[in-house]
Parts: sequence; C-alpha cells; structure tokens
Amino acid sequence: MARRLAAIVFTDISGYTALAQTDESLAFATLKEQERLVRPLLATHHGRKVKSMGDGLLLEFPNALDAVEFSIDLQRHLYERNAGEVAPVLRLRVGIHLGDVQGQGTDILGDAVNIASRIEPLAESGGICLTAQVYDQVHNKITDPLERLGPKVLKGVTESIEIYRVVLPWTVRPAPSAGRAPPRLAVLPFVNISPDPEDEYFADGLTEELISVLSQIRGLRVTSRTSVTQFKGLTKSVAAIGRELGVSFVLEGSVRKSGERLRITVQLIDVRTDEPRWAQTYDRKLDDVFAIQAEVAEQTASALKVELLTVEREAVIEKPTANLEAYEAYLHGMLAAQRYLERATVELDQEATKHFEASISKDPKFGAAHAHYAEHLIMVAGDTRPWKEVTDRVRELATKALELSPSSSDAHVARGELARQIDRDWTRAEAEYQQAIALNPSDARARTRYGVLLRTLERFAESRKQLRVAIEQDPLNFAPRWYFVETLASEGDLEKATSLGERLLEDYPDIPRVRAALAQRYAIVGRTEDAVRTSEPLSASSDVLFQAWRWLVLALVGRPEEARTLLTNWEHGRLGEWFDLTSAAGMYAAIGDNERALVLLEKAEREGEENLGNVYQNPVFDPIRDDPRFIVMLRALKLPTSLTRSWRFAKRVSSS
Repeated sequence: MARRLAAIVFTDISGYTALAQTDESLAFATLKEQERLVRPLLATHHGRKVKSMGDGLLLEFPNALDAVEFSIDLQRHLYERNAGEVAPVLRLRVGIHLGDVQGQGTDILGDAVNIASRIEPLAESGGICLTAQVYDQVHNKITDPLERLGPKVLKGVTESIEIYRVVLPWTVRPAPSAGRAPPRLAVLPFVNISPDPEDEYFADGLTEELISVLSQIRGLRVTSRTSVTQFKGLTKSVAAIGRELGVSFVLEGSVRKSGERLRITVQLIDVRTDEPRWAQTYDRKLDDVFAIQAEVAEQTASALKVELLTVEREAVIEKPTANLEAYEAYLHGMLAAQRYLERATVELDQEATKHFEASISKDPKFGAAHAHYAEHLIMVAGDTRPWKEVTDRVRELATKALELSPSSSDAHVARGELARQIDRDWTRAEAEYQQAIALNPSDARARTRYGVLLRTLERFAESRKQLRVAIEQDPLNFAPRWYFVETLASEGDLEKATSLGERLLEDYPDIPRVRAALAQRYAIVGRTEDAVRTSEPLSASSDVLFQAWRWLVLALVGRPEEARTLLTNWEHGRLGEWFDLTSAAGMYAAIGDNERALVLLEKAEREGEENLGNVYQNPVFDPIRDDPRFIVMLRALKLPTSLTRSWRFAKRVSSS
C-alpha cells in the first residue's frame, strides 16, 4: 500500500442524530444537501471524496492550504444558504489534520485519518478546527484569523494534540476563558394559565423580559423574541423547535396570575436528550416578579455552567422599575408595538403610544420604557405618521433612556436609530450600534440596524456579515433576512436577491413589505407577469401605503395609470391619509416625471420629512440618479454618489 502526505478533512452534520429520530425523510434530505454543496467545491479546491461515514464525509486534499480554503468556502456557502433558507438549517462541524496516509483502493488508512476524525467534534456548529500541523502550513496564507484552543486529549491518541480554530467572519467569538462556543438558548413563549384571559399580556411580557435578562449574560447566546414568538400556541416537540432555531437548550414555562399572586413554572430542557436540566415552581407575590426573573437567569447560567461576571450579576438582579403599574403598561405597549410590526395600522400605533406614555408617566425613571417607545416612534415614522411629528419626542426619549440606563443595549440602539434616521449622523450611529452589540452580543435588533446602516453607506460586505449573524440569532424573523436580500440587490446581485426574495415570500406570504419588494424586483428585471401577479394581493388592502406599492409595480412594468391617479388625488388632498413625500417622489420618477420627483425631494428636505437616506439606493430613483440636484442632496447627507445603474425599466422610462 502506497504511503503519501495528505490533508484529511472530516465533516459532520450538527444535530443529525436528533433529526433522524424525529424526521427520517428530512434527515435523508440533509445528507443529500451536504453532498450537493460539497461536490463542486471539491473540484474547485483539488480535493476528492473518499467516502461517506454516517452523516459525515471523509475528504482528502493534496495540501493543507487547499483543505483549509475548501473548509472556509464550504462554511461560507452554508451560511449564505441558511441566510436565505433558514428552515431546515444545515450546519456542519469540520476537522482538519495533515499527516501520512496509506492508500487502499479508493480508501485511505492510518493514524492521520484517526486523528482527523477526533478533531471534528471539537469544532463548534458551523465551525472549523485544525491541528498544529495544519496551522504551521497555513497561518500566514489565509486572511481569516486562527485562534489557539490549546492542547486537547483525544480518544485513542496517546499524546495531547494542539488545536486551533478558524475565526470565521460571521461567527461570534466565545470568551477566551470559556474554551468552547457559548450555549445557544431559546426562551419559548410562556403559557398563560391565569383565570383571566386578558392576562395574556403578562405571560408575553415575562417571556420578553427573560429574554432581555438572559441576553445580558455574555456566556450565553439567546434567540431573539421575534423568532420564538412564532411558536406561541403551537404543539411542537422541543427537538423540532430546537432544530428550527438552531439552539441546544430551550427554556419554557407557564404563568398563573391571580390578583396579587403569581405562580410561575419554569424548566430548562436539553434539546439533544429532550430532558430537563432543571425545573422550578415559584409561588410569589406579584411584586416579586423581578426577583423571579433574576433567579431564573442565575439558575439557567448555573445549569449551563456559565460563570456570571460581577457586572452581569448586578444587571440581572437590577429591577427595571419599582412601579408595577408602570411595568404592566410597558408590557401592554411592547405587545402592541410587536403587533404593529406585523400589521402597521394606525390603531396599533395609537395603542402602543397610549401604553408607553402611561408607563413613563407612572415611572419617569423607567429606562426600558423610554428606549422601546423611542424605537416604536421611529418605526411608525414615514408609514403612519410624518417624521416631523415624532422627531422631538424621539430625541427626548432616546436621550433620557441613555441617561437612565447607560449600560443598556436597548438605550444605545435607540440612540443609534436617532442618529441614523433623524440626524443622519452615520459616525455616531455606527458607534451606538457597536456599543449595543458589545453590551449584548445576542441583540439581533442591534445587528440588523447596524447592517442597514452599513448598506446605506455601501459597505455591502460588512452589511452582509452583520445581517448573517442577526439571522442566526433571530432565524425566524423576516426582518434580517429581508434586509440581507435588499443588501444583495443594492450591490447589484439581482439574480441572487430575486431567488432569496422568492424563498422569503414563501415563508412570509402575509407580510406586505416582502411581497412588494419581490414584485418590484420582478418588474426591474423584466419579469412583468410575475411582478403583476405577485403584487395583486396588495390591491385588496384599504391601506394607502400598500396600494401605493402595488401601483408602483404597475408603473415599473409600463402601466402608470393607477399611479398617476393616486398621485393626482394626493396632490389635491383627496387621499384621506398621510403619504410620505419621498415615496411620492419615487412614484413620480417611476412614471417618468423626473422634475416633479426632484421638486418633492427638495420639499421633503426643507420640511423635515427627508427620508432619502433610507431609500436612495432603490432603483425607482435611477432616472434621476445622475441629475446634479439629486447628487447635491446625497452629498448633503454625506452619502456615496458613485452608485450607477443600468436597469431595464430606467432605460424605458427615460426614453418614454
């Protein structure tokens, strides 16, 4: 048998055993998907498949550099795949070793193969580990940093082996002292078993607050509330939920609120075994709710062997407010704001505003209420309210939130939104988002908003990086996926943006923004029938904003009559609803009235309704993109002016 030096790669599908036990057909599909992804990359990096081994692959490469570059390329493809197709998520662990092997037909044997097989389990899900032999060959030849994990004792290997990991750009680095990836945890919506169904808000609020408290523990990675909310009321197994969310542990429980008494039952479940790590029932007074949250956080950290730093322990036990009426109003406000995200109605905006105002009135020092109220007002501005109506209040709330809670990631996100969407201070916005992420690495909202800022500044690769992490932290939330698609479109990758947009609409057919964005993209690339068909459901809405999106699509495909009707009614004050000046300018540009579009944009700037920084990359503005007045507006906002377009509809409009 011939001997040769080879780089050996082992792969393994994370969570495959649990998946096979609950869904054999899906497990088989993941094996096929692994093969499909690996095959073309092997050819690119001069490798070959030796054989399949259970849910993993044994691969051989002629040198260490090819093996490492293949592994990084594979994990990048997987991450991009998961970003666009979150469920089912496919994650691999990869181990690499360099050593002598013996050929036996198409198979390879030897100690080097055995060592490589022991390296793979040391990698985190979605990660790559390698030995010192590989490190010596590649450390100065790849751009991704390598982190030393120290010597490890491997089963069947007499001497300890020095291990390194590749620090991939989309992964969150664990604390150096941890020596392992932080445990990933999801807090499922607590079940309301109170006599009064109206107490549902309290169970939802407790879920939200536990997520917030646990997210402050840097040794944990906690899934955001938007993703876990989708499991409310569903009867799915913990294994299935864990697989969809990509977590190893699930915290679930129930709440019974009766007068001034609380009964809260909590259990922490290991997804792999479907068994509880710990369980506890709390019978307390209502005003002990914050103490219960702190105890749950400390018990969870202890069960997962995560050490609480002093500053984290202080944050966990700190009461957000001493006023229970303020707290309950805050919970009502959070619930209404969450529902607004899904429906975007004036009524839900008014409901959230009423409760947030009540909360702050009852406790003017309640920092979280100030921060989330500021974010809500920014969210509705440009949709159901004029910007100038909320600007002063947002500034007051965001400033006060940071004054009250300087170490709160929520406060820094609110300040970042103020800087980005109102002050157009990109440098300060970036600093606020970075501070929010540093304080709470599990804050997917901060990463999503940072990703949007980076896209605005045309730092597209950095934007995709932040949004990928946000998608992993909040995998069932449409927002980071939607912004990821928009980033791809903004940098010109229309084919991929359209493909991922189609998957997104399959997952979220009832979210108008997703539908409108895909329909516009179809129109831009000339898929007229698809654009008209996809936008049709928007016409059934009585909401002017949704109808406007539909008519904009029709304008882009050469049917501008409806858009002209809307704009005429708007100009004469006959709409009955407020309509954004920048949106109207975009519609005028789409139907070929460039002069009116520019006049409206200049008016928006004068009247404090400027929204161009959020949408200037949209192709509807391509007909005026080279106009000196448009360029002056971008420069005044300190935005890039180098973006060029050659969309088909832009050529058609300019020649009409």
